[in-house]
Amino acid sequence: MEKNNVLHIVMFPWLAIGHLGPSLRLAKILARKGHKISFISTPRNIQRLPKIPSDLVHLIDLVTFPLPQVENLSPHEESSMDIPNSKAQFLKIAFDLLKSDLLTFLENSRPKPDWILYDYASFWLPSLAAELGISTAYLCLFSAAFMGFLGPPSFLMSGEDGRLKGEDYTVVPKWVPFESDVAYRLHEVMKNFDGESGNESRTSDSVRFGASIAGCDLVLIRTSIEFEPEWLHLVSELYKKPVVPVGLLPPSSNEFDYDDDECGYIKEWLDKQKVNCVLYVALGSEAVLSQEELSQLAYALERSELPFFWVLREPPWLGNGSQLQVLPEGFIQRVRGRGIVHVGWVPQVKILSHSAVGGFLTHCGWNSVIEALGYGRVLILFPVMNDQGINARLLNRKKVGFEIPRNEKDGTFTIDSVADLLRMAMVSQEGESVRNNAKEIKDLFAEGVENDKYIANFVSQLESIRASHLM
Repeated sequence: MEKNNVLHIVMFPWLAIGHLGPSLRLAKILARKGHKISFISTPRNIQRLPKIPSDLVHLIDLVTFPLPQVENLSPHEESSMDIPNSKAQFLKIAFDLLKSDLLTFLENSRPKPDWILYDYASFWLPSLAAELGISTAYLCLFSAAFMGFLGPPSFLMSGEDGRLKGEDYTVVPKWVPFESDVAYRLHEVMKNFDGESGNESRTSDSVRFGASIAGCDLVLIRTSIEFEPEWLHLVSELYKKPVVPVGLLPPSSNEFDYDDDECGYIKEWLDKQKVNCVLYVALGSEAVLSQEELSQLAYALERSELPFFWVLREPPWLGNGSQLQVLPEGFIQRVRGRGIVHVGWVPQVKILSHSAVGGFLTHCGWNSVIEALGYGRVLILFPVMNDQGINARLLNRKKVGFEIPRNEKDGTFTIDSVADLLRMAMVSQEGESVRNNAKEIKDLFAEGVENDKYIANFVSQLESIRASHLM
C-alpha cells in the first residue's frame, strides 16, 4: 500500500470483553491491510487481550487510559464482567469521564486520526470528533435484528417510541414491516431494567444508542446480508445513512489454545468422546444464574444422559467456590465420566472446534453464537440478559437452534422440559433438520471467502471516504 493511502484509525470500544475481543480482531484485520491502529482501553482490559502478533506490533498501538474512580466502583472493576448487572450504570459514569483523556489524545496524536471507530456507550464522541475534523463510524457489535428492534435513533433519544414499561418490549415494534416474532419475554426485559435501576449515569442506554447512531458518518454492523437481509434493510431505512455490514468477524481457533496447567485435560477428555456427541454448556462472561436456575439446569443435564462439558463462571463479587456450592448434592459424582464441570476460563473457540462437540447450550450472546455457528454446532437457546432474548428469537426463527421453554413472566423452567429438549437437539430424529441447518450455514460464520468480501468492501469505504475528504 502506498504511504499516502495509509489510514490512522482510532478504536474505542465499550468496557466489556464481548466488545473488546471483536474490536481487536477488526483492528488486526485493518493492520494487515497496512493501516495504523490506536486501540484504546483501560489498563486491566488491555492486559486481558490476546497478544498482538509480532508482524503487527508496529501497526497496532495499545493505548491505556486509567479508569477514573467513581463511587460504588472499586479500583479493579474496569469491565462489565467485574461487576453485577446492578452496577452497570456506575461503570458508564466512569467511562464517560474518559472523554477528556480521549480529547487530549486525539488533539496530540500524530499523524492526525482519519477515523475513530467507537461503541454504543460513548454517545458523546461524535460531536467531539467533529470539532477535530475526524470521521466517525459507530461499530455495532450487535445483530441487525437487535438494532432493528431498538428502532430509529430519533425515537431512542426522545422516548417517542412509547415503550415506557416492561410489557411494551414484549411486542413486535410498529416500525417492523414484515412478519416477525422477534421481541423480548417479560422476564428478560425486567433483568435489563435492573441494569439501569436508578439511572445513576443520567444517560439511558436508549439515548446512548440513539445518539451514537445519529452522530456518526457511517454505521458498521457485525452481520451479513445472507443471514439477516430483512433486518439489515430495515436498519438502513431507519437510520437514513450508510449502513455497512462488516461480516461476522469470526475468531480463529489459532487465537486461543489450551493452558496446560488449567485446561490441558479438556482436549484429552474430548479426544475420548464420539463425534458430535458432547453438549458444550457456557453462559458467557457476564450472566449469573440464580441458585435455583443452576440447580434445575444441573438436574436437566443429568437427566438428559448426554455427555456434556459445562463451564461455570465464578463471579468475582460472590467469592471462590460459590457456583459449585449451589449444585445439587452428589451431582458431580453422579455424572463423573459422562459430564465435566469446569469453573473459570476456557478456550471456548478451541472447544467448539473439536469434532466431539455437537451442540452448544448458550446464553445467546452474539459472540458465542458466531463462534458456534462457525463450526456448525446446533444451538440450545437460554437467553439471560441484554440483547440475548432478541438473538434467541432470531436464531429460533432461522431454525438453527431450539429455545428452552420458560415461563414468560418469571423465566422458570422444568427439569424434564429441558432434558427432553437437549435430547431432541442433540440426538433425536425430530431435531435432525435443525442440526443440518446449523451445519449448512457454517460458511457464513467461519473464516474464509464469505467474510473476507465484507472486509474488503468495508475497508474500501473507509479509504474512499477519506480520499473524498482530501479532494
